[in-house]
Amino acid sequence: MRHFLNLSDAGPDGVAAMLADALDRKAARAGWPKGEVDADAPLAGHVLAMGFEKTSTRTRDSFDMAIRQLGGTSIVMDAGQMQLGRGETVADTAHILSGYVDAIMIRTDDHAKVEELAAHASVPVINGLTDYSHPCQIVADLQTVIEAGYALPGLKMAWLGDGNNVLTSMMEAAGMMQFDIVAACPQGFMPSDEDVALANGRARVVGTAKEAVEGADIVVTDTWISMGQEHADTKLAAMMPFQVTSELMADAKPGAKFLHCLPAHRGEEVTAEVIDGPNSLIWPEAENRLHAQKSILRWCFGQIG
Repeated sequence: MRHFLNLSDAGPDGVAAMLADALDRKAARAGWPKGEVDADAPLAGHVLAMGFEKTSTRTRDSFDMAIRQLGGTSIVMDAGQMQLGRGETVADTAHILSGYVDAIMIRTDDHAKVEELAAHASVPVINGLTDYSHPCQIVADLQTVIEAGYALPGLKMAWLGDGNNVLTSMMEAAGMMQFDIVAACPQGFMPSDEDVALANGRARVVGTAKEAVEGADIVVTDTWISMGQEHADTKLAAMMPFQVTSELMADAKPGAKFLHCLPAHRGEEVTAEVIDGPNSLIWPEAENRLHAQKSILRWCFGQIG
């Protein structure tokens, strides 16, 4: 049984298998209606339970469509619809759901909950997002980078803004897939030394946005104010020197591409000119959440990698 709590659970070979499968399956159904099941229906009869303690658009809809296109079905539970939200232990929830479904995906605030769920479940558990990491997003991001014509080994990526959960997973990916990432984050919002070490020497943290983007193939940012965060005004003030602008993109490599996992706040972490501009890959990046989730599910069931 395979859990997918962080990219390291799959390892370089597993992530490479996910990426190859996602690219192939996406190409194979080009032009098809979204609700049509893949020709091989590899997860026919399987049921995915999805639990959401945090609101979601892309994770919810992409996983729902992913299991449908693979031939299976889903059960969706929000925080107020789960006994977990009324005091039932994570372990009890894991045991109960394991008797009903074939896999569990959860989006929650506390990474320890996902780890405990996986420890007690007898079916695969997938991290749909926690405060620590967001591995599913990174598989989609790497797929998007490859589709744009880049090879991952030797790629240079720049990260601007918050040293958050997405950055943690991207640094882990850098070490596994052999690309370099330079992060520019304000004091008080930098990734931990432990998170930087996940990149196995392929990540650096610098103090200015200009230094980070110099020579970058890909420029990435994320929303500065996440759900439930306090002291927003103070954080916004600290982040503004790291806003992605057209002027900043000009300091990257010619033709450098822009990524953002969404939702975006135009005028905060990125200007409208950049995110809606010709070098922005946000829409294929968002669509690729669907194709990446399909391959993550197939990996969890041992069908690839």
